[in-house]
Amino acid sequence: MNTVRNYQKELDKLLKDLEKKTAKKLFLHSCCAPCSSYVLEYLRHYFRVTVFYYNPNISLEPEYQKRVEEQKKLIEAYNEQVQEGIPAQGKESGYPIEIQEGKYEPEKFFETVKGLEECPEGGERCFACYEMRLRKTAQEAAAGNFDYFTTTLSISPLKNAKKLNEIGEMLEKEYGVRWLVSDFKKRDGYKRSIELSKEFGLYRQNYCGCVYSLRQE
Repeated sequence: MNTVRNYQKELDKLLKDLEKKTAKKLFLHSCCAPCSSYVLEYLRHYFRVTVFYYNPNISLEPEYQKRVEEQKKLIEAYNEQVQEGIPAQGKESGYPIEIQEGKYEPEKFFETVKGLEECPEGGERCFACYEMRLRKTAQEAAAGNFDYFTTTLSISPLKNAKKLNEIGEMLEKEYGVRWLVSDFKKRDGYKRSIELSKEFGLYRQNYCGCVYSLRQE
């Protein structure tokens, strides 16, 4: 009998242990500012976070540029809170957040999903896209000597947390950087991201970024 894992409980246990130790370095892949809003509010108390903005799946360059600027705007706002000592979630304001912008290389996405163009949204094409982005994240995390890596993607009700964690744990073995298990939609994480998006005036897109998801809207 297969046991259904509760990724949030696993994360709770890890964070409880980490609270007693010196902050670890986390390399956090972010798909967009709205999805990262809750994740950063949550994790900045436990980790020194570097956001890795790497999303070749965004097919149109103006859309990519708009989203990356929103990401930078959010991080700047959070870092102002840290500097001013403004608490968040009933805790201290946390650690400053850094950002590393990856290359914008949409051709990489099209190569990755070749032959999967007609797959329904949420299927094998998306899984290949998850792995493409997480593999690059793991590579950069290893190169930067980070303690953990993870992604904001699991906050979306449309993203498969089980598949994301399976890919992350596979890449942990390949690159030697610990994968931070997550299902950030739990505990009203997605709802909180909507609240934070309104608070900071963030642009919330209505599709993941690729031309195939746009066609299926």
